[in-house]
Amino acid sequence: MDSAVAAHLLLSEGYEVIGAFMKCWSGDHGFDPCWIDDRRDALRVGAQLGIPVETFDYEDAYREHVTEYMYREYAAGRTPNPDVLCNSMVKFEFLSRDAQQMGCDFIATGHYARTRKNKDGTVSLLKGIDVKKDQSYFLHRLTQKQLSNVLFPIGVMKKDEVRAVAREHDLCVADKRSTRGICFVGNVALKTFLKERLPIVKGNIVDVEGNVLGEHDGVQFFTIGQRKGFGVGGGKPYYVVDKNAETNVVTVAAGSDHPALFTKLASLIDVHWINTPDLSCDLRGLVRYLHDGESVVLNDACNVVSFDQPVKSVPPGQFLVVYQGDECMGGGIIDSVSNSIDLPEK
Repeated sequence: MDSAVAAHLLLSEGYEVIGAFMKCWSGDHGFDPCWIDDRRDALRVGAQLGIPVETFDYEDAYREHVTEYMYREYAAGRTPNPDVLCNSMVKFEFLSRDAQQMGCDFIATGHYARTRKNKDGTVSLLKGIDVKKDQSYFLHRLTQKQLSNVLFPIGVMKKDEVRAVAREHDLCVADKRSTRGICFVGNVALKTFLKERLPIVKGNIVDVEGNVLGEHDGVQFFTIGQRKGFGVGGGKPYYVVDKNAETNVVTVAAGSDHPALFTKLASLIDVHWINTPDLSCDLRGLVRYLHDGESVVLNDACNVVSFDQPVKSVPPGQFLVVYQGDECMGGGIIDSVSNSIDLPEK
């Protein structure tokens, strides 16, 4: 629906528009592939708007850069975010390439985000106007080159406004809901998806004192802060505070306010900046999509983040994204976390 409205808005502004549908997953593992119905909807939208729709097969790239990354990270006991790499490594890499080969000047998407051209020639990535739908978090690994020819037509609109436009113009996807499940794979449970490649390996569930409370099927099936799915407690609410792939042990703590759930420091790897943050400015760090963010301080190397207030349930493997006001500066992968209040030596 978002992409359809984006195309409609571009047409109304006088752009020549070509629809692009990306096939990234064929469903050959027995899952219900979402691409068949989605492509049918894309073709219907194209017919309604009077534009051609091209289909691009990016399944090999998606498997290499997204699904294999997911399997590696979960096997290592980390919690990845495939949507981030899908954007930077597939959608805005291969689609930009193919659009250029077709003679297109821009690619446009239905993301809730904005860009700004700066006086020095650089591009800034800004939050979408709709704070509840802002998707700049997922775009934080885009490069200056990628952002220089991207249009986000609905970034200045709220979701209900976008849907109203779709209904006003009787677009066939006006009432289609947002994508559920794994990006481009479909509505399949994550545990079911992971079991296709990562075997069940029984291990212990222990509390923070080391007492064995139960048994699990593998650390890959848990994430930090998880409350359900491990069948221990006896009336107490337990939360995952650590998972160790080497020892195959999942550690839990009793109570939603247990100190072991909170993080004061996070070290980053594979850091990418769209524009280098000004360390003298007020910065906020988001440890997950739609996290409210917390005031942060970066070390001089910009690879260690100190939170002003301890943040709950920060999983290694996720992306920590830094904002300077409404501008998304970039971020990195959370490598490790600590409750220490002092920054380590650079």
